[in-house]
Amino acid sequence: MIGYSVFTFDKKKKNIPVPVVLLLIGIGLSFIPAFSDVTLTKDIIFQWFLPALLFISAYQFPAKALKKHAGIITLLSTVGIVITTLLMSLLTYYGLHPWIPMTYGEALLISAILTPTDPISVVSVLKESSNRDDIADVVEGESMINDGTSIVLFTVVAGIYFGGETFSISSFMGEFLLVSLGGIVLGVTLGWMASKAIHFTTDSRYQIMLSIILAYGTFYVGEELGVSGVLATVSSGIMLSYEYGKTIKENHFRKDLDGFWTVIEPTILTFLFLLIGIQTTRYLSFSLTGWIFFLFVLSLFVRYVIIIGVVKMKETWRMQYGWKEVSILTWAGIKGTMSVALLLGLDDQGPFLLHSLTFGVIMLSLLIQSVGIYPLSTLFLKGEKKGKDY
Repeated sequence: MIGYSVFTFDKKKKNIPVPVVLLLIGIGLSFIPAFSDVTLTKDIIFQWFLPALLFISAYQFPAKALKKHAGIITLLSTVGIVITTLLMSLLTYYGLHPWIPMTYGEALLISAILTPTDPISVVSVLKESSNRDDIADVVEGESMINDGTSIVLFTVVAGIYFGGETFSISSFMGEFLLVSLGGIVLGVTLGWMASKAIHFTTDSRYQIMLSIILAYGTFYVGEELGVSGVLATVSSGIMLSYEYGKTIKENHFRKDLDGFWTVIEPTILTFLFLLIGIQTTRYLSFSLTGWIFFLFVLSLFVRYVIIIGVVKMKETWRMQYGWKEVSILTWAGIKGTMSVALLLGLDDQGPFLLHSLTFGVIMLSLLIQSVGIYPLSTLFLKGEKKGKDY
């Protein structure tokens, strides 16, 4: 009912993104005794919410846009995410260690949790507030890929911190490639198979059932096989959409599929962000507010530096992404669902300080960046030509 009310009354859909409103309401619900036993866990996010959200994002993401921006998306979501974690961890450690008892391992863990981005709150706003769909495509594409790569990175870092495992570049790269490429291959294969199975029936109800099987089944199979379920689901959604545009002849299929998933998406978002809000108050510490804000600003600075570094690698990118575009890409890198899932995956291991600082930065990112993306993109990008050929 809360979700219905918020989505219905949100007529402008630009100034304050709906997830932020739901998050604040969830925080309010946490003070009501009836919600005291409500708990959000990593398994709930991964097993119930994430596959559907990933599939929706991937299925609706245009294949042409992925091909066009493949270079910058790949760099930002692979090499970029590793360098971001290392730079962020160094600055976090040397910035906080003199004042707060913190080991470098804890700083590295915090940084690994804060690296994935969540475009749910900003992509529609970016497209609404400017004529630069290419910026929104890069933000969304980067997020889809780095959701998978960030899990691999987090697993390695958590293994070092909690299990005392030694870090090896060769073993890390080997695992990284196996898990990532394995997930992509699995997703492409199952997505292609689903696109062919569509032809066995013209009944849209059963075709929609097949899309649900693909979204959740690909994720579960990937995780069971030890590859990235996230990248498997993303790849399957992109592959299904691509094959649909190329070979599938049932004209009603995309319309019916879009109709189903566009109804499901706001329902899932409502549950997810209300639950995140309820969970938030269990980790927040107001005594750390200053340091949380410091880490939030630091995360923006590191992301800006990394994006500048990537953009300067290619002349066409330097021409296409000036300081305004880089600023928007930086601000749009919101910490969200995946960061919360990774943090909850610690199962209260490690000091409360680690949980409190990290959850605080995630909340600040969701609130400040989500609210600020519309005026910032309007100020910097409004009036620029859409689809400009650089």
